[in-house]
Amino acid sequence: MVQNLFYFLSFLAVLSALMVILSKNPIHSVLYLILTFFTLSGHYILLNAQFLSIVNLIVYAGAIMVLFLFTIMFLNLKDDSFTGSRLFFHLGSGLVVFTLAGLIILKVATAPIAVADDAHFDSQIGMVENLGKVLYSKFLVPFELVSVLFLSAMVGAVMLGRREKGEKNF
Repeated sequence: MVQNLFYFLSFLAVLSALMVILSKNPIHSVLYLILTFFTLSGHYILLNAQFLSIVNLIVYAGAIMVLFLFTIMFLNLKDDSFTGSRLFFHLGSGLVVFTLAGLIILKVATAPIAVADDAHFDSQIGMVENLGKVLYSKFLVPFELVSVLFLSAMVGAVMLGRREKGEKNF
């Protein structure tokens, strides 16, 4: 049952990711990307990482996709404004696709096959408590550095958005 659900979610994730690339309408591409994020959250649940699943849905499928939609609607990307050579564009993208496909096939072919060990299975591995223990013990310094980086980004955004004296509204 779980294996069938995994295959279904994998097929849906790959299909929706392809539709992100192949869709002509940018709004449809963003909606397919949201579907891709939902299928990846389903994979997190199958891996017993419920916290990562919810964070993925809240942060990526929620906040980031709203930002993408706002930017696309703000820029009005409906018109076809590409003026470069179509042949060069297609050859370059084809080269990138075949290179990445070759690397993926090579990596999958040489990867060792892991066997599940039921004797050492921990059902609590993806829970918030264990994630917190790892974050605040093994990764304390990078965690604190990222918090300082976020704080400086917030201060920078406030400073850039602040109006100067005498500045008029739009």
